[in-house]
Amino acid sequence: MRLIFRDIHSVALTLIAVLSPFAAAQGMEPTDTATAILNEITVTAYHKPIVTGQQLSGQKLQSLSSTSIADALKYFAGAHIKDYGGLGGLKTINVRSLGAQHVGVFIDGIRITNAQNGTVDLGKYSLSTLESISLYNANRLNYCQSASEYASGATVYMQTRRPTTDSITLLGEIGSFGTYRGRMNLQIARKYLSGFIDGEYLATRGNYPFRYKSKYEDTVGVRKNSDIKYLRMEGALFYKGVSSHYYLYSSERGCPGGIVRRLSDKYTNIGREWDTDIYAQASWSKKLSQMQTIKINGKYSYEYLRYNTNFPGNQNTAKVDNHYWMHDAYTALSYAIGGEWWSANAGYDARVSWLNADLKRFSPVRRLDQKGVIALQGGWRGAQIATSILYQHYRDYTAVKAGAADPLSKFTPAINLSYNQGGFGIRGWYKNIFRVPTLNDLYYTQIGNRNLKPEYTTQWNLGAEYNVAMESVILHAQADAYINHITNRIVCLPLKGTYTWSMMNYGRTYCRGVNATLQTEYSKSDWSLNLLYTLTLQNDVNRTDPEDKDTYDMPICYSPKYSSGLTAGLGWRNYSLTVSELHVGKRIWSYADPEDILAPYDNIDLKLIAKWKRIIASFEVNDLLDVQYEHIPRYPMPGRSARCSITFTI
Repeated sequence: MRLIFRDIHSVALTLIAVLSPFAAAQGMEPTDTATAILNEITVTAYHKPIVTGQQLSGQKLQSLSSTSIADALKYFAGAHIKDYGGLGGLKTINVRSLGAQHVGVFIDGIRITNAQNGTVDLGKYSLSTLESISLYNANRLNYCQSASEYASGATVYMQTRRPTTDSITLLGEIGSFGTYRGRMNLQIARKYLSGFIDGEYLATRGNYPFRYKSKYEDTVGVRKNSDIKYLRMEGALFYKGVSSHYYLYSSERGCPGGIVRRLSDKYTNIGREWDTDIYAQASWSKKLSQMQTIKINGKYSYEYLRYNTNFPGNQNTAKVDNHYWMHDAYTALSYAIGGEWWSANAGYDARVSWLNADLKRFSPVRRLDQKGVIALQGGWRGAQIATSILYQHYRDYTAVKAGAADPLSKFTPAINLSYNQGGFGIRGWYKNIFRVPTLNDLYYTQIGNRNLKPEYTTQWNLGAEYNVAMESVILHAQADAYINHITNRIVCLPLKGTYTWSMMNYGRTYCRGVNATLQTEYSKSDWSLNLLYTLTLQNDVNRTDPEDKDTYDMPICYSPKYSSGLTAGLGWRNYSLTVSELHVGKRIWSYADPEDILAPYDNIDLKLIAKWKRIIASFEVNDLLDVQYEHIPRYPMPGRSARCSITFTI
C-alpha cells in the first residue's frame, strides 16, 4: 500500500504544477444543450453540435418494450448489443465495432467499472429509476467533467430521475416462460431534499422452445438451464449540490451453453452463476463564484462471482467451482473555469482495485489507476473548438515477486470542431485513446500474459445536424461519417494446443461507416405522434496480415454491414401505443468457413399503455413475428414473448 500512495502523491504533485495557472483566471459557465417539452415527452437537441450524441428520455424511454438498459440501447445508431442467450444472459454493448471494453458506462456521472474483465453487464440495470439514457461517440463535453469521462472510445450515460412529489408505487407483472416480477418504489420530495428507494424481484424459468436449423441439421427442443432469480435494491438522496446513489444486485442464474446437434437430456451444459454487486457513490458540486465550479466524486463497490459447473450431469464443459472477489475504491476532483467565449476544465481521478480468486496458482492482485486531464473549449459566433489531453497511469501489485506487469503511462489527445448557424451545424472530431489489458488478460491462470500492450484506437468523425421547431412539430436529424483504426488487438488464441489458450496482441482493424438519426415529434389536441429512425452502414475489416489471403480484408466477426431501427409512438389522451422494429444484417462469425454466417433478422416489439387516475396498465409483446435469431452462434434468443403489468401509485 505504501507504493500505491507514493505513486498517487507523485502524480498529484505533477498535476497541481501543470494546472495551477488556470486557478488565477475567471469566467462563466457555457450552455451545451437546449431542452423542449411537448406532451410529457422530453426531446434534447444539441444546440451546439460539437459532439455526436443520442438520447432517449422521459416518457419515450419508459414507453419502450424493454426493462433493462441493454434493450433500450439497441435502438441507437452505431450500437450493437451482444446477448449470450437466455433471459438472464450477459448483455454487453459494442459501439462502432470498437469492442465492449472501449465503451465507458456511467451512472450520474460516475463510471461503472470492472477491472477483472473490462465489461459491464447491462442486463443488471433497470430503466425504472432513470430519467434518460445517452450515447456519445468519443465523449460528451460538459462543464466540469472528471478525467474518466475522457478515457473511452464511446460513453453511455444513465441519469437518475429526481423525485418531484411524494409517492408510493407498486408494480406486479406476469410474462411468458414462467416470468414473475414485482417492484416497489417509495419517493420523497422536499424543498432541498429528495430521494427514493426502489426494490425489484424477478424470477423466470426461462424454458422457452427453440428451433435451430442449418445446412446439416434441424434441431427442435426446449432451452434449459436458462432460469434467473434476482433482487435489485436502489436508493438515492439529493440535497442541494450533493447527489448519492446506492445499489445492491443479487442473482442466481443458469448458464445454458450452446445448442448442440442431437440435443437430449443426457447431453447438456449445466452451469450455475451467482452474482452479488454492491456500490455506494456520491458527488458534490459547488460554484465557487459565478465563473468557477468544483466537483468531487467518490465511490466504493464490491463484486462477488461464483461460477460452478461441477454437476454430475454436465458432460460438455470442464468441471469447476470458481469464486472471485473484487473491491474497488474511487475518487475524483474536477475544476472548471471559463469566460463568455472560453472555458477550461481540469480533473484528477484515482482508483484502486483489488481482485482475489480461489483459482489454483492465482495470486491476489491490486491495480492503481490514475488519470489526469486538461480540457479547453472556446467559441466565437457560430464556431466552436474543444481540445483535451488525457494522462493515464496504471500500476499493478501482486504477492508474487516480479509477478506484476510493467507500469503503463500514456498521454492521448482529442480535438473537436464545429460550426452552428440557426438550426444547422457541422462538426468534426479526432480522438486517440486506448484500453489497458484487464486483470484477466494479464493474470488469469494458464492464459494470462503479463507482457500485453494496450489496445489503441484512433477515431475520425465528420457530421452534420439539423434542428427545427414549429408550432406543433419538432424535427431533429443528424448524420456522421467515421473511420476507426484499432491496433494491438488483444485476443485469445490456442497457441499451445486446442485446450490451452493464450492472451496476445494480434491484429489491426479498419472500419469505415455512416450513422444517421431522424427524429420527429407531432402534437395536436389530444393526439401525439413521435418517430425515431436510426441507420448504420459500416465496413469493418481485418488488416492484420496482407500475406494471409483467408482473413485479410475480411469482415470482422459479429460486425454487420447494415442495421437500422424504427420506433413509432402514437398517443391519444391516456393511451399510447409504441411499435419498434430493429433490423440487423448478416454477420460472419468464423473465418474457418466463409459460409458460416449469422442470418439477418428483424425484431418487432410493441407496447400498449393505458392510464386511469392512479393505475397504469401495460401489455407488451417482444419479437412479435417469433424470429428466433442469434447474437452468438448456437445461442438462440427466446422468440415471441408477452407480459402484462399493473402499476398503482399512491
